[in-house]
Amino acid sequence: MNPHASFDQLGVSTLPGVLSAEDCADIEHKLAPLVSHAAGTRQLLREAWCQSLAAQLQQHPALCDLLSQAPRVVQCTYFEKDFQRNWLVSLHQDLSIPVAQRVDAPGWQGWSEKEGQLFVQAPVTVLASMVAVRLHLDPCGPNDGPLKVLSGTHQHGVIDASLAASWRQRSTEQICIAQTGDVVCMRPLALHSSSKATGSSRRRVLHFVFGPSALPDGLQWATA
Repeated sequence: MNPHASFDQLGVSTLPGVLSAEDCADIEHKLAPLVSHAAGTRQLLREAWCQSLAAQLQQHPALCDLLSQAPRVVQCTYFEKDFQRNWLVSLHQDLSIPVAQRVDAPGWQGWSEKEGQLFVQAPVTVLASMVAVRLHLDPCGPNDGPLKVLSGTHQHGVIDASLAASWRQRSTEQICIAQTGDVVCMRPLALHSSSKATGSSRRRVLHFVFGPSALPDGLQWATA
């Protein structure tokens, strides 16, 4: 099965060696003054270097086909997990997207604000077209709180949160271990989780979200 077909079927795919260790070290240098006292931030797309990095990923041969239906980068979130900043994430889907302003339209709900940015739960037609691209700046093994994805669950629309756990019985869990410079692509509608790290390593990830070039119903992306 080719990588594109596998991604469409499973909703997750790991692509090795997208960036070099040197590239990742350069990113680390640019990140340092922005995230030195935080376990994460959602606002990295304000940085010109992050916008350039998104364009570089989008043009990479291993990614360009996967992103052909999601041509616009709309968000970049930084996560850092280690023995001091450690957490678990329960099984869920990513349903909220960053938008420029509130527009009350059918199918748009759950408005919220995070780090000064407006978010809304989008209709399933929008969510189904989106792709998350997770760039690993460090190795992420089984003890480092890796992403875990229930394969194929992105094909079932928005799943009631109370029923999410039952999907463990009918779907295979993909544990997304990675090396420095690897990328994990995921459909945001895929049910996913992560456990606390049990080792002593750092797990730093840049989580890009790509979506359609324009939104329906008068909504606009938060990014210019």
